[in-house]
Formats: sequence, structure tokens, C-alpha cells
Amino acid sequence: MLEDINTLGGMVETVKLPEPQQKIHDGKPFPLILSPTDQKTFTDLPSTIMWLEENRDKLKKILLKYGVIVFRDFPVKKAIDFDAFVKALDYQPFPYIGGAAPRTSVVGDVFTTNESPPDKLVDFHHEIAQSPKYPKNIFFFCEYPAKEGGQTSVAPSNLVYRKMLEREPEFVKDLEEKGVRYLRVLPDGDDNESAIGRGWQSTYLSKTREEAESKAKELGTTFEWMPDGSVKTITDIMPGVRINPNNGLKMWHNAIINAYRAYVDSRNVPEKSVYLSDGTYMKPEVMDILDETLCECASDMDWKSGDVMMIDNLQVLHARREFVPPRRVLAWLCV
Repeated sequence: MLEDINTLGGMVETVKLPEPQQKIHDGKPFPLILSPTDQKTFTDLPSTIMWLEENRDKLKKILLKYGVIVFRDFPVKKAIDFDAFVKALDYQPFPYIGGAAPRTSVVGDVFTTNESPPDKLVDFHHEIAQSPKYPKNIFFFCEYPAKEGGQTSVAPSNLVYRKMLEREPEFVKDLEEKGVRYLRVLPDGDDNESAIGRGWQSTYLSKTREEAESKAKELGTTFEWMPDGSVKTITDIMPGVRINPNNGLKMWHNAIINAYRAYVDSRNVPEKSVYLSDGTYMKPEVMDILDETLCECASDMDWKSGDVMMIDNLQVLHARREFVPPRRVLAWLCV
């Protein structure tokens, strides 16, 4: 671990936190937390930006090894600082097409995170895993933490895959061979009372039905318009497991548990929102085991104001715990 950090010029050090905030998986801290060696290391945002630009390739290599990096106690105070932080690493923004959660643009390429009610858990998922086009990396930034709760949980996808293979080998075999489809009814306009209330206009960044259908078809998604203006969408067959090209490991890369637990509102029935490509629905007992496995593998990060979390969206699932407001965590999605 020290060899990785030493490549960054001695300007940062690792931070150790107790479980469940940080765990050790395969001999590595999860997540990896980096902090300035002293408060004089980075005096302002420009000095931080310069360091990020000089070390961007090294940081990206470290991310591939650890899956998650948390930058703590850096001079990142506002959304515009966060936007500059990510852009210093030379990432390009991912257009938020296909996601279920309502989001609001803040500044630059910064968006709000899932705006579902604070008393609702956002279950584990890979960002936009229900689409063939998903962000490579995602960033979160804590402007201010919740009064209580509101942790962002992260889980290593390969570890989840390995444990599920041990516990439910037949299901994992079916998942790998058959893949899954996701069904969701999108409202006509955003429904901010629903955790999956993103309307078809904002889901496909479209103003007309024709434009929305065209973008959906590009993703292999079928459309069925409903009398009230909502639309039933069914995705193409999506992988439940993906291979990481950097190391050949299998990743539990999907949004199965999120769809099964959270695709619920006046339009959607969660138990029928995700199924194997042969039409087989998820078994409740298997979903319970998946829930337990994810929680067992996860680290639950308590946010601190100014934290920036960098996630490899292929290697790591994330979730949001319930919270007592106020809480403001922002997001940046990368191509």
C-alpha cells in the first residue's frame, strides 16, 4: 500500500477508520482514504488542482487497484470547487441518460445525488447498470453531512460475486448465462415523491415522444405508451456479471437488488421490475441472501464536509443509507 502512496510525492498519507466505515478486503483498505500530510500541504484550491493535474495518471492507477478513493481534508468547499477537482483529473462528463433517480443540475457538470426521500434507503447498484452505456467512474462530494445517518455504502463487486457464487451457485450460473431485463414505468414529467420518479423527458433528455423513443431504441429499450402519458420501458438483456478487462476478475455488475427493493411507486411493482431473460423473476430468499452478502462486504462511510469520493463504477457498488436532514452530497459522472 505504501508503495502506491509514495508515488504521490509524500504530500498525502492514508487515513485509517474503524469498521464499518473502512474494511480490509484482500489485504487492502476499502475504501482507501487520502489526506494531506499536514494542513500546510495544500493551502488552497489552486494548489490542490495543480497536484491533481501532476498526479492524475498515478491516481487513476491507484483507483484501479483499490476501487474507491476518498480525499479528506482537502480545500474543497463548494460545488464549483468539486467541479474543478474532477476536471483536473481530465475526466469528461457522462450524459445522465437512462437513470431512474431525479437529479438537478447544480453548476458545471455537477448534479445532485438521488433526490429520493431521506427516509428511503437507496439500495446497492452500479450507476446506470441497467443500460449498455454507463459511467466509467463516479465522484461524490459532501457539501455538508446529514444530522444523522446518510452514509454512502460501498461494496467490492468481485467480493460480492465470489460470495454469491459460494452461497447461490445456481442463481449465479443463471445470471451469467441468461442476463437480466429491467422493467420500469416512467411518469410524464418528474415525480419527486418517488425514488424512481424520473420522467421520460429527463430520463432520455428529450422534449418529444419521438425523440425519447429514438434514444431508448439506441439503448435497446422497448417503449409502450400508457393512456396517462407515462411509458412502460423494458431494457435489452443486460449482463448481471461483467469481466474487468484490467485484471480478468468477474464483477457483480448490476442493479438487481435496487430494482427488486426500490422500483416501487404508484406505477411500479418492484418484484416484477427485474427478471432473468427467460422471464424468471427473482426469488425472495435469494434476494435476502444477496442483501446479507452486500451488507457483509460493505463499508459505510460517514461523510465529513469537503470529502470527495472517487469510485470505479465497474468494480464497486454503492448505496445510500436513510438520514435525518439536512444533507447535501453532490455527484459527477464520468465517461
